[in-house]
Amino acid sequence: MTPARAPYAEIVVDLPVGQPLTYRADGEREGALVGACCVVQLGRRDTVGICVARSEATSLAEQKIRPVKRWLGEIPPLHEDWLAFTRFAAEYYQHPWGQVAVAALPPLLRTPPGPRWASTLKRHRAGAIDPVPEPVGPPVLNAEQQSAADAVSTSSGFAPLLLHGVTGSGKTEVYLTAIERLLAADPQAQALLLVPEIGLTPQLQSRLRARFAGQPMVCLHSALPSAERSAAWLAAHEGRARIVLGTRLAVFASLPRLRLLVVDEEHDPSYKAGDGVRYSARDLAVKRAQMLGIPVVLGSATPSLESWSLASQGRYRLLRLPRRATEAAQPNVELIDLRQHELANGLTEPLRAALEETVAKGEQALVFINRRGYAPVVACDACGWLSACPNCAVFAAFHKTDGALHCHHCGWRSRVPRACPTCNNQNLHAVGQGTQRLEETLTAVLPGARILRIDRDTTRRRGATDAALATVHAGDTDILVGTQMITKGHDFQRVSLVGIVNADVQLVSHDFRAPERLFSTVLQVAGRAGRSGLPSRVLVQTRYPEHPLFAALQRLDYEGFARSQLAERQAAGMPPYVPQALLTAQAKSLEAALAFLASARTVGRALHAQATLYDPVPMPLARLAQVFRAQMLIEAPRRSLLQAFLREWLARLRDGEPLPGPRVRWQIEVDPQEI
Repeated sequence: MTPARAPYAEIVVDLPVGQPLTYRADGEREGALVGACCVVQLGRRDTVGICVARSEATSLAEQKIRPVKRWLGEIPPLHEDWLAFTRFAAEYYQHPWGQVAVAALPPLLRTPPGPRWASTLKRHRAGAIDPVPEPVGPPVLNAEQQSAADAVSTSSGFAPLLLHGVTGSGKTEVYLTAIERLLAADPQAQALLLVPEIGLTPQLQSRLRARFAGQPMVCLHSALPSAERSAAWLAAHEGRARIVLGTRLAVFASLPRLRLLVVDEEHDPSYKAGDGVRYSARDLAVKRAQMLGIPVVLGSATPSLESWSLASQGRYRLLRLPRRATEAAQPNVELIDLRQHELANGLTEPLRAALEETVAKGEQALVFINRRGYAPVVACDACGWLSACPNCAVFAAFHKTDGALHCHHCGWRSRVPRACPTCNNQNLHAVGQGTQRLEETLTAVLPGARILRIDRDTTRRRGATDAALATVHAGDTDILVGTQMITKGHDFQRVSLVGIVNADVQLVSHDFRAPERLFSTVLQVAGRAGRSGLPSRVLVQTRYPEHPLFAALQRLDYEGFARSQLAERQAAGMPPYVPQALLTAQAKSLEAALAFLASARTVGRALHAQATLYDPVPMPLARLAQVFRAQMLIEAPRRSLLQAFLREWLARLRDGEPLPGPRVRWQIEVDPQEI
């Protein structure tokens, strides 16, 4: 006999609904199981949901319970491990379950099926996995790489491993060797490899396809067209894809036979979502591995201080790759004191001479400046007018290519005025350096050099980044100018010189994480030099050459820098020693945003919990797109206490307990990365 099915289904939907909604599951077709996707009516419209539980009884009045309109039996149900993982993520980051689980589905499954849905699904299944090229044999690992790969492959159960390898030490080969051994040992196992930037996926994807010829793999990231992303997700969900490569959203991929997780460049801030559910893909990867009882590898030349602290406590196993895989020497870091060397359009004479020498030798140079556009501001000397964005509390940058002012925050654009809007002075000038101006300067001082700029402005079109990088790898570029896009993971074989312009900006930042990020950025970009064995130099222009951070950089001493930073944070009561959350508010006026936070603080303090609620303050960027923003920091002695407080406090805020006033939108962020 077929067992009777429970008549009620608990469904989560992608809406701010605190609890699963109850629907009738009678008259169901095959596929009405826990984990099944379905279509339900909510109000006057249909929406997609996921069944997370079944029950025989309900306290709701029968006449108020609607039936499930359609079960999407064509899709295998989501595994209970995946449901438990998304539920944890929702609870930890203090969001409704459906806004995590349903939002993680591919575009094809997030909207109710239309008349061609079934044929579209069939087409996606057929085209998800590309043909693979001829296999490329694995390289010979050195002793440290072999030891690290063995540590990953022999780990049983949950095993968090922090792979600390200098730039060029061959961390990727350790990942690939571990994946290769896994797939050989288990014919159904799946591996997930996360990278921080979309720009890193094509080159790594090519490398994986060459290495794992015959092993089906897919790529998942937000820039994929809807059809490709849905096809890739289905291949992973149905177990057809053995390897999944993706950015942070791929941490939520449905992988029923996941046996290994890898997070490359684990320190990168891109793993933290900037809107919606503010999750950390790195932290969730560790939690997912823990829930599944599998190894997770976190790799970086400059690990996050959170991960380094856990490794120092013995909670993560530390694996070291202290030398480059090619036996090439690490680059020599030299400081150019801007108090002794004048700047000429952003360049000092020592850096200019080094660039000229490098080009003359037929080698390549990389010049890094983390600011796109021509100049960060246009100014009037007569009255002091500055090119401010009308929508945000920032300056609009000048982009010479289109002769316009651009706000890099809200997207506002305007032609540069012919004269000062305040005093009518026609002598306006661009102040400061951006990638465009640096490119122009280099073209002028090195007229014979082939110069290529890579930033968000030059790589907007699909495939533009790949084409630009191919030009560098082919040797058709002498000097590469770029932003953060060129600092991570790229294996430039002919780069022997790196110049770093405007490194001091982060030293004077309000953010306590700024030194960590500056150290990481400089060390990562320095690591692009000398990878093939060429003698290499890194020249850093700075007004603070005596700063301890630069002294550690010259020694390439990450461990010493990390120890000093962690000691400072422990003494100051900062993360990772004190867990934090950040409540932000947005309103039409700054006063309304601050008033809401003050009221929320009153509600929180009335709970008498072991949590500290600091005074509300404007955010560093207090006005964005004509909306005013304020923030309030919350701390607790332990993570469990913070979570317990947030659950009770946020429930009261969602019930509208703060005093009524102008409309305010608010958002909670657990473990904030920018304050």
